[in-house]
Amino acid sequence: MPEPLENFLAMLASGRDNALLRFSLGNEYLKQGDALSAAEHLRRAVEHDPNYSAAWKLLGRALTDTEAWPEALAAYQQGIAVAEARGDKQAAKEMGVFARRIEKQLGLKSGD
Repeated sequence: MPEPLENFLAMLASGRDNALLRFSLGNEYLKQGDALSAAEHLRRAVEHDPNYSAAWKLLGRALTDTEAWPEALAAYQQGIAVAEARGDKQAAKEMGVFARRIEKQLGLKSGD
């Protein structure tokens, strides 16, 4: 197990649990190609902080990697709303691109 992941898991085991730690765990699991574990931690990150646009974006990616298309689309849509509310136009734009790809995959028209 790579060192950063071990460190993050040790922090979690010691009782520290917050959005940044869960985001970091999700990111490390994604780097390892374990999108299911990544999604689990990223879901917890957005539970801790529903306004964490970077966590919504990474959650969308993890869910896309597991081919959970409707859930990925919902994560991106929520992330777009959060990013727009915070004035983070770049993050909203990026997530919009990913959301449209999923809509295409699902055979939906944008805005459906």
